[in-house]
Amino acid sequence: MTSSRPYLVRAFNEWVLDNDCTPYIVVDAGVQGVQVPTEHVANGQIVLNISPGAVRGLVIGNGSLEFSARFGGVPMQVFIPLQAVMAIYAKENGEGMVFGSEPGSPDPDGDGKKEKDSGKKDGNGGDRPSGRPTLKVVK
Repeated sequence: MTSSRPYLVRAFNEWVLDNDCTPYIVVDAGVQGVQVPTEHVANGQIVLNISPGAVRGLVIGNGSLEFSARFGGVPMQVFIPLQAVMAIYAKENGEGMVFGSEPGSPDPDGDGKKEKDSGKKDGNGGDRPSGRPTLKVVK
């Protein structure tokens, strides 16, 4: 099956806008093919306002999300493979969706290799998370 992420990103974007809120996305800037202003990347992630007032020509396709915007007055074409979109949410109330990895989706690190089980356990007997990026609430 095809990835559900593009459909969910489009739906959540529309839902946020329909409720007079501002859609923001969290992007893993380390995914191959991501073209964002690197000076605004923090901890390997960037948060972007994708509302109609902030961007021009927003296209959320099945493989990528792209638009043009100004950063510090400098115009830039932004290109984001959809597997790099980690979350979409409303700025005003934080409601939205965080995306995990999907079965069959490309490895976000771009090397195509599966992660090996490190055998490390957390204090509750579960596996400790790998070195993958985590999402934190930005207010």
